[in-house]
Amino acid sequence: MAEPDGEPDDGLQEGLESSQGDPRVLLLLNAVLSTLFAAMFVWGADLIGALVFTPVTVAAVALAVFVLTHVVTRP
Repeated sequence: MAEPDGEPDDGLQEGLESSQGDPRVLLLLNAVLSTLFAAMFVWGADLIGALVFTPVTVAAVALAVFVLTHVVTRP
């Protein structure tokens, strides 16, 4: 977007690059999305008979996905 004098407005870009964010939000999003993915994965695996759909199985897969994504996305 350009300012009235014709120069580009880089305020949003600078703000996004300098923002560190709250790590608790990242952990919460990771936990929620890992749990949803695990539930869908275990449900699909239960359909083909590979796993049994139980809360313990979903929790185990969610924990594995959570740890994997946390390790992979660390700076």
